Amino acid sequence: MMWVTQCRLTLHDSLFYATREMGTLYETGRFLHNYALSYALFNQQLIRVPYFTDSYRPDYPKDLGKLNEAGVYVTPARPLETDYLLTTWKMAQVTYYRKSEPFGARGNFPENFGRAKEIAPESTFEFFVISEKLAELPRWIRMGKWASKILVEEISRVQATAREGAYISAIPVNPLDVQGELITFDVISMPPISLINHAQVNGMFHEVKKDFKIPAQMRYTFPEGA
Repeated sequence: MMWVTQCRLTLHDSLFYATREMGTLYETGRFLHNYALSYALFNQQLIRVPYFTDSYRPDYPKDLGKLNEAGVYVTPARPLETDYLLTTWKMAQVTYYRKSEPFGARGNFPENFGRAKEIAPESTFEFFVISEKLAELPRWIRMGKWASKILVEEISRVQATAREGAYISAIPVNPLDVQGELITFDVISMPPISLINHAQVNGMFHEVKKDFKIPAQMRYTFPEGA
């Protein structure tokens, strides 16, 4: 038996992270990756990344492996109601201490100018926490490049028993974490690991409510060299 907690996120700030870079446009995707969400929810309790670190490269196996040890798994978040903002930023070039650099290494794009497509405040998302014991979730978290403030609400909690068979996942999932045979799916391209949606799977699942099935026995799994 596993606890399956259904949760809702509500943005209180605009949310930005660069899913795609197209020239001077940096676009935020519609789905929230379960890696980022896991850090936001459990860094204070289980992961405990230090305040200061001398590297910008996250150690996913070390950090998220602690959630595996605790029997906790966080799914990606799917959008419920979302809207977007388009913001433009321009940084002045301070030539008295830095040489003027009108064009960057990417080609004919100004290095000091860009546009960000951000998810607007009051947008909402849904995700699930699957755990051996009831997981204590924070009321507020921060995510994204701007450390945006987000409200976390627990909608329901159920104890679910895993069953086996062919099913279609009702939620987006990280394909590395799913136990069983993936038959068909739609790819959601985003770093560091692309997610999949509408996945048809042959394996273990939880039926959270009627005709709403999610994969069972998910755990954080990483490619070699991650």
